[in-house]
Amino acid sequence: MVTEQGCGARVNCLAVPALASDSGLVPGQGKRKRRQETERQRLAARTAPDAGRWEVIFETRDEAEFRAHLHRLREARIDGSMLQIDTLCGRLVQPTAYRLSQFLTDPACEADHEHSDH
Repeated sequence: MVTEQGCGARVNCLAVPALASDSGLVPGQGKRKRRQETERQRLAARTAPDAGRWEVIFETRDEAEFRAHLHRLREARIDGSMLQIDTLCGRLVQPTAYRLSQFLTDPACEADHEHSDH
C-alpha cells in the first residue's frame, strides 16, 4: 500500500525493515568461522617449512591396506593434524598409490620455542 504524505513524498507501508539477524549469518556462525580460521593459522605455523619437514611413513597401492594402517594409527591416538594423506591418482599407465606422511619437527626449532617461552 502506497500513501501520499505532504510535500509529494510517497511512503511504502508494506516495506519491512531489515533486521540485524537478516545479515546472512546463522547465530554462532561468525564465532565458529573465526575459531576455524584461528585453528588453520595455528596448524600452518606448526607445519611451516622452517619448523620441520614432512616424511613419508607409509605408502601402498592397496586401498584396503592403507585404510587398515590409518585405522591402527587412530587407535594409537596419533595426532591427525600432523599427518598428510596423498592419493596419487593413476591412469592407464600407473595404478593409484596412497601415501601417508607425518610432519617431523626440527629439534633446533623445538629448542628455540622452549627458550622463547621463558
